[in-house]
Amino acid sequence: MRAIGIEAATREAVDHLTREELDGFFIHLDADCLDDVIMPAVDFRVPDGLSWDELGTALRVALASGKAVGIEITIYNPRLDEDGSAGRGLADVLAAALGTAAH
Repeated sequence: MRAIGIEAATREAVDHLTREELDGFFIHLDADCLDDVIMPAVDFRVPDGLSWDELGTALRVALASGKAVGIEITIYNPRLDEDGSAGRGLADVLAAALGTAAH
């Protein structure tokens, strides 16, 4: 099995999703894909999950394709985010990625 970086992996996925016969794709983001150190506000924590930078890269690449037709974010549980930092981190990454895509 070959190891590739997040940008290359996302580009491969987007290439597959932007085939001529498809009109676009929908992004479904579960917050539990993030590393449990930065995202404790989920019911199922994942060690060695994505970092904020990796998530931002994946979102920017997907959105830059111009073929993303929607996005939903799930699994974030504010009751498990004692100081709100996980929610702020998630909101910051989403705002940066969506802001980049809006240009």
